[in-house]
Formats: sequence, structure tokens, C-alpha cells
Amino acid sequence: MTLALTTFAASAEPPSPGPADFDLPAIFHIGELGVTKPMLLVALSTLLIVGLFYSMARPAAVVPGRMQFAGELVYGFVRNGIARENIGSQDFKKFVPFLFSLFLFVLVNNFYGIIPAVQFPSMSHIGYPLGIAVLAWLVYNGAGIAKKGFFGYLKHETVPPGMDWWILPLLVPLEFLSNIILRPITLTLRLFATMFAGHLLVILFALGGEYLLLHSDPLLNKVAGVFSVVLAIAISFLEILVMFLQAYVFTLLTSMYISEAIADEH
Repeated sequence: MTLALTTFAASAEPPSPGPADFDLPAIFHIGELGVTKPMLLVALSTLLIVGLFYSMARPAAVVPGRMQFAGELVYGFVRNGIARENIGSQDFKKFVPFLFSLFLFVLVNNFYGIIPAVQFPSMSHIGYPLGIAVLAWLVYNGAGIAKKGFFGYLKHETVPPGMDWWILPLLVPLEFLSNIILRPITLTLRLFATMFAGHLLVILFALGGEYLLLHSDPLLNKVAGVFSVVLAIAISFLEILVMFLQAYVFTLLTSMYISEAIADEH
């Protein structure tokens, strides 16, 4: 594991990683726009996904090769394990392209955090989770409005069936807040906070281990430095699982919101 995780060189001072380490300077400028590393990674992820799955799908062989088999496996996982399972066999097909693209986009941008010399998950910048959460919000609300009409959908999301009339003035605002307003916020914060905290932990243990090994004399500190570096490596491996789970959970929740939006009843 390299120490390219950091955005600054090691110094004789004890390291103090924090949110400032995620505020990366511009690599180059296009007019007044400063292009940063996360911006390049997000753009690159789109090219990688399109190029990779184009190469996987191009053979279209009856007996798939390894690349085609891998692509079909991922597609089948999203199609059947997420979309069909949650939305239902009648309506799921039209949402599969969106959910498949969403899953891959989050997954690739999360996995940047474990690639040597890159080692920066794009989703640790809150703007990117917020952007795709707003997109998901538009999709499932749009699907619900298209099926039920604006006021029908609003009633569907805010008026639980079977409730007594006297409790509705209290319940309707709460349902509106929960189902319409808070969902994109919780989608954003769940993904952002997990990627941010995980990457910050790796930086903390990697820099702490480097400092204790190279800039601290007592033998006990050297031992603690080795332990800290080992922890940084262990957390990096754990992050692989977390990165996949966050992509899965984000896509799963989006499919569940779509299912609820187009359902005939709660």
C-alpha cells in the first residue's frame, strides 16, 4: 500500500488529517473553471463504464467469454436481484437501465479509494452523492406522478390508508417530510458519510504510522507505527466490502422508492 492517500508530504510535525485533506487544489483550469482530481475521476468513471461494458457486450456470443460472462453477471444482479425483486415483474424493465447505470457509477467512484496512485473515492465529496440522490428523487417521483397524476401521487405519499380523519392534520405533514423531502437527504448523507469517514480513517492510520516509524525515536513508538500501518491496510480491505455495500444499498433504496411510488397501495 502506498502513502499516496495523502495530499501533503510527511513532516516532522504529528499529522492531523481532517476535512481539509478532501479539498484538493485544481489540477488545471478551463477558463475560470478549476478542474480538480474528483472532477476528473467522475468524468473518467463514465468513460470506463461505457467502454468496459461496450467491450463486454460487443461479442454477443451464445456461449459467453469471460468478459461477457462478467458483464452479464453484474447486469443480472441488478436486473433480477434489485430491480425485479423490489419493483415487481410487471414494471421493473423500464427502470433497469437507470438502476444499472446508478449502481455502476457509485461502485466505480467508490472503488477509486483503493486504487494505488488514485486512492480517492469521489463520493467522499458531498456534491456527487447529492447530485445522484436528486436524480433518483426525480426518477421515482416522476414515475409516481406519471402513473397517478400529481395530486393522486401526493395523496398516495402523504395520506396513509385507513387513518381516522382527526389524525391526518398531524400525519400528512410528517409523511410529506419523510417521503418527499428527507429521502434524497438520507441517500446523500449515508453514501457521503461512509466514504468520507472510511477514507479519513485510512489517512489517519497511514500518516500516524509513517510519523511514528520515521519521526519518533522510542522503540515502543516504532512498534505502534507498524501496528498503525497494518491497521491502515486492514481498513483498506474492509473498505472494499463497504464500497460495494454502499453502491448496493443506494441502488436498492432507489428501487424501493420507485416501487412505492408506482404501487397501487401502501
